Amino acid sequence: MLTIPETSWLVVLPTLIVVGTGLLILLVDLWSEGPDRDGLGWLGIAGLVVTGIASVALWNTHEVSFSGGMAVDRFALFFNLLFCLGGILALLMSMNYLENTDIRVGDYYSLTVFSISGMVMMAAATDLIVFFLALEVMSIAIYALSGIWRRQLRANEAALKYFISGAFATGFLLFGIALIYGATGATDFATVQEKLAAAPPELRGMATAGMALLLVGFGFKVAAVPFHFWAPDVYEGAPTSITALMAVGVKAAAFASFARVFTDALGPLMPEWREVVAALALLTMVVGNFLAVLQQNIKRMLAYSSIAHAGYLMVGLVAVNDGGGAAVLFYLLAYTLMNLGAFAVVIAVGRRGQPNEQIDDYAGLGFRYPGLGAAMSIFMLSLAGFPPLVGFAGKLYIFSAAVHAGYVKLAVLGVLSSVVSVYYYLGVLAKMYMAEGTTLLDSPSSRPYLFACLLIAAAGTVLVGVFPSSAYELARQSFAALG
Repeated sequence: MLTIPETSWLVVLPTLIVVGTGLLILLVDLWSEGPDRDGLGWLGIAGLVVTGIASVALWNTHEVSFSGGMAVDRFALFFNLLFCLGGILALLMSMNYLENTDIRVGDYYSLTVFSISGMVMMAAATDLIVFFLALEVMSIAIYALSGIWRRQLRANEAALKYFISGAFATGFLLFGIALIYGATGATDFATVQEKLAAAPPELRGMATAGMALLLVGFGFKVAAVPFHFWAPDVYEGAPTSITALMAVGVKAAAFASFARVFTDALGPLMPEWREVVAALALLTMVVGNFLAVLQQNIKRMLAYSSIAHAGYLMVGLVAVNDGGGAAVLFYLLAYTLMNLGAFAVVIAVGRRGQPNEQIDDYAGLGFRYPGLGAAMSIFMLSLAGFPPLVGFAGKLYIFSAAVHAGYVKLAVLGVLSSVVSVYYYLGVLAKMYMAEGTTLLDSPSSRPYLFACLLIAAAGTVLVGVFPSSAYELARQSFAALG
């Protein structure tokens, strides 16, 4: 007789709230017209706030359900809070940004929330099949959002490039999952880890091949070199608010799964994957930073910057057992605050029909719009790693963990590559404060939601940087839940 396993719905409560919010936005959109559609963004924000509250309420819960397919633990809940923070800020900046576009508002907000539901599922997935399904939920929504500005040819190009590269990465991931299943006869992480620990050489070799294919797939998703070629074009072509969501949300979700799959399910293969990840991290940091120096478009510069930051995060994975795991979670929080803030400034500088995305468009901005200039200064200095901002604390934790794990050369080279980033980050500040310009911006009073986003991101960048210990302790406890 077929028996149905017991199911704990608490495990999927955050996911259900986010999915329910997306469906509710679709329904409300049917009866909304004109200015009433502004409320759809607030509906999405309300749903994410409720999801965050639910995640806090579940903080001391540790359960695995759905036949070992999904878990509610502090690791997943930490990322839920991160996704909610990133999603709320992305929706806030979108509410004013959409006024200058002809993007269909209902589709935009519902797809944004659905993409976040995929991120939440990815962080909670403890089975390779569930992970893959969650990845596709997130990815399909992001593909559509990349090209949702249909009258913009570069948005269409971005969506097509992202879809093709994503489909390519999906093939590697599926092949890798198939090989790991062939070697272990299981897809849930706990059983895979148990079988790999006792696998004979021939099966371990098959699992290692599967691990290599998974690494290629994850490399595409986090835009690690040499799998990064899609990122600059997609970041430049997509609507700026969606670029911001991709830069922080997609990357955080990918690293959540990266950490859970490789340290949990593939933990017995750590000797095989650790050195490969170290090499990819070094290549990613160096290439990302040096190519960012050459960019004149600020979205492309931030795209290559994002590639370099993926390298820093991979350094943390290399030192995962020596504090690197907690450092990765802390750095993702730091990256969310400072990167979303930087993209909010990019939106603020643009106007209807004038995106003003060239770095030259920022000339004189610091004197003509001092508040906006101060905010951009905070984000650029934090991304460069200047104390006492949160970017400095994040890099300190990452590279300290690498040194503690014995990867001193990798840490030194990472610091040196980070020094290169100072050139292009400070280049934006030099343009704002040491050059004259005539770029006109819309009145700050006409875009209150965007400037609320800027205020939250700037305050977080400063406060978490000045007082990092509480956030790091939270990250440490969250990563410890994987053990």
